[in-house]
Amino acid sequence: MSVLHTSVLVLNQNYEPLNVCNARRAVVLLQRGKAEVVEEGERIIRTVMRAISIPSVIRMVYFVKRPRPVARLSRREIFARDGYRCQYCGHATRDLTLDHVQPRSRGGNHSWENLTSACKACNHRKAGRTPAEARMRLRSSPKRPRISLYSIFARHLDGHHAWRTFFPGAPQESVAGVAASGD
Repeated sequence: MSVLHTSVLVLNQNYEPLNVCNARRAVVLLQRGKAEVVEEGERIIRTVMRAISIPSVIRMVYFVKRPRPVARLSRREIFARDGYRCQYCGHATRDLTLDHVQPRSRGGNHSWENLTSACKACNHRKAGRTPAEARMRLRSSPKRPRISLYSIFARHLDGHHAWRTFFPGAPQESVAGVAASGD
């Protein structure tokens, strides 16, 4: 991998993670005075005039206002929100179906609050009825999940252990690292 394609964590002015950019973009932000170095990296770019240290983490000098990320409505996200469990019988399986709590034929919409995971047997038993009519009880009421900063940046954290300090609640050890050590 080229030195210019090294990943750099970009923090907002309040130290909240904004995104991950490449080293080239980070150096440009630093040279223009739009960012400052929080943590130095190990790599260096040598130019004709000087050597530039590639930062590992930079912080924007000004506050960047952006909307909070929202979860996309998809089958996989519904199943993940429900922990890959049927919300009627509690059976844990990867063979799930989507169930509309209020059936679409009765005006139910296709939203986070009306969709839930159900095993095929429970979905067939409920059919086109409401849970009350089918005498079935939901284990948890469906709602829109909150996205954490850790979940957005998790794929970048395995190679950059120093970045974990900027993600409160993030596990300090990666799952891959625990599996590799045999613990």
